[in-house]
Amino acid sequence: MTSTQRTPRRNWGDDRGGISIFVAIIAVPLLFVGGLFAVDSFGVTRAHERADGIATEAARAAAQAIDPAEAITGQAVVADPQNAAAAARTYLNRAGVTGTVTVSGDGHRITVQVTDTYTGRFAPKTWTVHATSSASLLHGITHPEKD
Repeated sequence: MTSTQRTPRRNWGDDRGGISIFVAIIAVPLLFVGGLFAVDSFGVTRAHERADGIATEAARAAAQAIDPAEAITGQAVVADPQNAAAAARTYLNRAGVTGTVTVSGDGHRITVQVTDTYTGRFAPKTWTVHATSSASLLHGITHPEKD
C-alpha cells in the first residue's frame, strides 16, 4: 500500500443519522395528535371570527332601517325598532346563526348578539361561540350632530 492510499476507516460507534426506537415510535402519533388539536383550535378561532363578522354586518343592516317619519321632517335620524330588528334577524337567518337584536330606547344604538357553533373535525365535541357588535346611528356632514 502506498502512502497516498488509505484504508477505509469504520467507526461503529458513530451514530450520525440514527434515531432511538422510542423516538421512532412516539414521533408519528405526537405529530398526529398535535395536528388534530391545531385543526380544531383553528376551526374554533375561525368560528369566532365568523360570528363576529356576522354580528357586525347584522348591526350594519339594522342601522339602515331608520325611521322615515323623523328623518324626513328633520327631527332626528333614529332607527325604526321593528324594521331594524327585522333587518338584523333576516341577516342572521340567512347566515344560518341565532342571535338577539336590541335597539336602544332613543333609537341611536343597535346591538346584535350572535351564537354559532363549531363541530370538531377530530375531537368529538361541539363548541359554542358568541359575538356581540353594535352600530350607532350618527348623522352630520363634518362631525356627528346631536339631536
